[in-house]
Amino acid sequence: MSSTSLITITTVTRIDVIVLGSGAAGLVAALAAARDGARVVLLEKGDLIGGTTAYSSGVVWLPVHPLRADLQGHDARAEALRYLGALSHGMTRPERVEAFVDGSPDLVRWLHERTQVRLRVVEGFPDYHPEEPGGRCGGGRSLEPDLFEMGRLGVHADRLVGTPRRMLVAETPTGGGSGILPPEVVAQRQQAGVEGLGRALVGALLASCLEAGVEVRPRTRATVLTRRNGRVTGVRLADGEALAAARGVVLATGGFEQDRDLVRAFLRGPMSDPPGVATNTGDGLRMAMRVGAALENMREAWWVPVTRLPEGDSYGGRGVHLVLRERTLPRSIMVNGQGRRFANEAANYNALGGAFHQLDPTSFGYANQPCWLLLDQGFVDRYGGFGAPPGGPLPSTVRNCSDLAGLARMIDVPSDALEETVDRWNRAVAAGRDGDFRRGESAYDGWCGDQTRYPGPGATLGPLDEPPFHAVPVVSSALGTSGGPTTGPDGEVLDVDGNVVEGLYAAGNVTAAPTGMVYGGAGGTLGPALVMGMLAGRAAAR
Repeated sequence: MSSTSLITITTVTRIDVIVLGSGAAGLVAALAAARDGARVVLLEKGDLIGGTTAYSSGVVWLPVHPLRADLQGHDARAEALRYLGALSHGMTRPERVEAFVDGSPDLVRWLHERTQVRLRVVEGFPDYHPEEPGGRCGGGRSLEPDLFEMGRLGVHADRLVGTPRRMLVAETPTGGGSGILPPEVVAQRQQAGVEGLGRALVGALLASCLEAGVEVRPRTRATVLTRRNGRVTGVRLADGEALAAARGVVLATGGFEQDRDLVRAFLRGPMSDPPGVATNTGDGLRMAMRVGAALENMREAWWVPVTRLPEGDSYGGRGVHLVLRERTLPRSIMVNGQGRRFANEAANYNALGGAFHQLDPTSFGYANQPCWLLLDQGFVDRYGGFGAPPGGPLPSTVRNCSDLAGLARMIDVPSDALEETVDRWNRAVAAGRDGDFRRGESAYDGWCGDQTRYPGPGATLGPLDEPPFHAVPVVSSALGTSGGPTTGPDGEVLDVDGNVVEGLYAAGNVTAAPTGMVYGGAGGTLGPALVMGMLAGRAAAR
């Protein structure tokens, strides 16, 4: 089978714009360029379409948009800029942050008017740092794609990354729902081939691309950018073929989290078991460096704690489980190798990266790796966890013991320290306040916890006092990297002297995130990726 036979609608004899990568950024860049009159070819080195976007929830964080009256106009813009500025530590470029914020409402209008994507607000989902200046405790900035009927893709419906998930985020515990649909609704959605979450977003974008005449070529890997007189004029493929682009090339190849050499060279701390697609090996980053692109934000990633579940599919078929609800629900804490708590377990996953990267100057090791998530039987009976329903059984990787001292020996932490930690935690719960790390004080903390007790600290505070006790190993990982080529407000790549690399654009995780190290709220990666992808596609088409 040739590289173009999996998905194609026509053969473009002359190419105006080449887009590399088929995640959200690549699909929207290709679509924007095509809608602006360019003849577009999208190249994807993997067998399937969608990248890590297809594994994701599909939620996009857009700080200003037309779907809520209170998120429109000058005041909403000023509030968004204040919020991102308060968290940026001075590491963002104002012109890029403004491009993202100002492009957000335009993106929503354009998607609804010119594509098959329909976004809806995930009601109540707070920002990840809602108490910071400009933050929103009551939510409104996180949007998700509506359910999408995969039959609209015809023969391409089974050519997406991942597996069907037939729910909205708002229907899941992560989005404030129960996670349980009436059987008749499940049957109806299965019969109709309806899906939600990341694959719904990818499906709607792909259908729109095909409708707009974009040629999509899977299993086609670009390795080199070709140039003439300093201008990028096309790409050279791994098989030696050269493709010329009359107007421009857009890099949207994802991050470099799957490449050990690049991870070692750039990331600030430990990172293992990345749950995204295996094709995120830094192809676009290397191509950009070869043409002299300036780099920014290279030490950062979209950090997330994970655990391995070797016997089950937890995330994209890779057996990697994102540890989110399990550390947020009551009756759970995390401890390090000394048997001590070290952070607010219910904090957002990206912020927790800093705790995992803390260096102990005495031992010269990472103070909070290894890490263990502790649960009691009360947790298991009430909530289940790791894909198991209330009552269990938990996966075989979970350690179990009838007492804390025995569990401490199993996980090789000091038993006296572990018992003291649990006792201190239980006393804090009884008092209704975590004086050590303030867990439960933020509006975000309990959102992924026990919704029957939300809002309030009871959504995340609960004792560990019902044996047996359980321990799960947790490691620092990343949904994707967030550093790469420096870009201007339209996604144009800049070189080491600050000049535009003519003909080259970038968006998504291949490039330096316009929000820097800031993960504003749920969808904090996909929101900027979509906005900057749209702007880059339009600029390339010009």
